[in-house]
Amino acid sequence: MRSARITIFITMLILIGIGVVMIYSASSIPMWQQTGESGRLLKKQASYLLMGFVAMFLSMVVDYQKLRKYTKPIFFIAVIPLVLVLVPGISREVGGAKRWLHLFGLNYQPSEFVKIALIIYMADFIDRKYSYLKDFWRGFVPPMVILGLVTFLVLLQPDLGTAISFVFLVFIMLFISGGRPIHLGLSILAALPIAYLLIFRVAYRRARILAFLNPWMDPKGSGFQIIQSQIALASGGLWGVGLGQGRQKLFYLPAAHTDFIFSIIGEELGLLGAGVVILLFIFLIWNMAKVVYAVRDPFGKLICAGVVALIGFSTIVNIGVSMGSFPTKGLPLPFISYGGSSLIFHMVAVGLLLNVSRAEEVTL
Repeated sequence: MRSARITIFITMLILIGIGVVMIYSASSIPMWQQTGESGRLLKKQASYLLMGFVAMFLSMVVDYQKLRKYTKPIFFIAVIPLVLVLVPGISREVGGAKRWLHLFGLNYQPSEFVKIALIIYMADFIDRKYSYLKDFWRGFVPPMVILGLVTFLVLLQPDLGTAISFVFLVFIMLFISGGRPIHLGLSILAALPIAYLLIFRVAYRRARILAFLNPWMDPKGSGFQIIQSQIALASGGLWGVGLGQGRQKLFYLPAAHTDFIFSIIGEELGLLGAGVVILLFIFLIWNMAKVVYAVRDPFGKLICAGVVALIGFSTIVNIGVSMGSFPTKGLPLPFISYGGSSLIFHMVAVGLLLNVSRAEEVTL
């Protein structure tokens, strides 16, 4: 598995490098006009990257088996900030959403840490309760209670995209562990009325769905972001307009350096550049899946599976949203989008996977 670990690490570095270049390209002119400093976000991303490498190193060197003793404290510590963002005066509100805490001069998004804590907690629970996994009350309900708690807290922010990612993570881990499909299916059916209320009874979410179905129905309102993203991708053609030469980032496409950075890649580097990025993610996820297959320890295998599900889901949704294949969700593109919490904890997730792979190899 050593070759797979090296491949995963190098592929991640390449994606991070692409992200650094594209963040500067997407943000330099807007930042220069707003602050007089074109490299402001680039400097911040560099500091996040440094913290990410430190956090990743720690997640790689700590014996992952020892995490089993601290799964509940880790989960509890992760959830506390998720509650604090809902307290007036503590959280940082952006666009009506309370998803960030401002700590030591940095913006911290607690839900990103919760994803890692949830993976570790569920891996431990499923491994310990494996014999009860097909039992509804002892094997299925307890993880659903935990999932319901964190999902409810995230929905209060509100952040439906992250809530869906929580559900996806837990369901994938239960499914591959042998959880009964009937339990998963019935829980999805039971959640449909709630999903309907959350989407179609909330004005801005309903507008997003309608914009997804027909963005030209409201081209200057709810459909504006999708249209501008598609214009960016279409403008790139095969070879792109050239690195740094894109126009959609010039106050046309909102969140060009965060949620819609893939659209800027498509505009400036063309179909070829966007295709390379997609292939790099496929290559990364494929090699991580090879590690999942090779790992024998159930606890470690579940951690690795959770990491693959986390990165795979975020990648598919972000690129799908940029192309107009999914409604707008607000999930960053792993390793490429600007943002400290996303970058750091995705690197931590990869560190955990490499940790399990290395420990398994030593054991064998």
